[in-house]
Amino acid sequence: MKKYITTASLILLGGALAASAATNEWTNLLDPKLSQFDVWLGVPEPSVTGLPPGTSGKPLGLNNDPKQVFSVITEDGQPVLKVTGEIYGGAVTRQEYGNYHLTCQMKFGAKKWPPREKSPLNAGVLYHSTGPHGAANNAWMRSFEFQGMETRRGDLYRVAGTDADVRTTPRDPANPKAKVKWDPTQPANNNNPVEHAGDYDRPPGEWTTLEIYALGRQSVHVINGHVVMAIDNTRLKDGTPLSAGKIQLQSEGAEVYYREVKIQPITEFPAEIQKASGLNAPAPAKSN
Repeated sequence: MKKYITTASLILLGGALAASAATNEWTNLLDPKLSQFDVWLGVPEPSVTGLPPGTSGKPLGLNNDPKQVFSVITEDGQPVLKVTGEIYGGAVTRQEYGNYHLTCQMKFGAKKWPPREKSPLNAGVLYHSTGPHGAANNAWMRSFEFQGMETRRGDLYRVAGTDADVRTTPRDPANPKAKVKWDPTQPANNNNPVEHAGDYDRPPGEWTTLEIYALGRQSVHVINGHVVMAIDNTRLKDGTPLSAGKIQLQSEGAEVYYREVKIQPITEFPAEIQKASGLNAPAPAKSN
């Protein structure tokens, strides 16, 4: 049986995380060797050059990164994940996680690649990732997306077969394609995608802090300390409950950097997060 993060469960996802579970300390997921992640890359665009013979037109697959789309550099004495964005894919944790607080910082570089060279800079964090690699666009696992795109940070996307209840503003019946925004005062529905509430990004070139609180079948998105999204009853499209999975850091056509990728176990939401989310308090987290 898989074991997920709880303070009561100490036989967890490797020795470092086991130790942290006893004290609620942070575990750093990012190191110079990217040892806690695999890399999955999808189908390169025709514009990508320098690939080995016979690799075009199909996913590059698992831990096959001839273009060094993902690499770890050192900045201010700490490891930083550099993502060129040239090929769609993700750095995927080797372990699955549930009942946690995840935090990371991200910022964009200047480079954009086809097919998004004229689109906003784009990347994000995918969580509760399960099933096969490449389920979405040959690049990402089934998951929930904490959108990181410029001007759209915090949006929710249900990726490749996930579902959840989300409280949103009403959809305009005269404009069925109009986007809806998260609003904790409104009834829950199944709109997808859902826009975040409020823009709290740092200026271009500065680090923005993304946080995910995931507890049971609820999760909350936080940007620079502000709650911008909350979802409930996380599940697969067929109704199967979904409360844990791997975490993916995206490559999606833009140069992006991630640092201070850390995780800690939780058994409840902090009071201020619970209040701002509009979610009812979940049942206490249990060990598996």
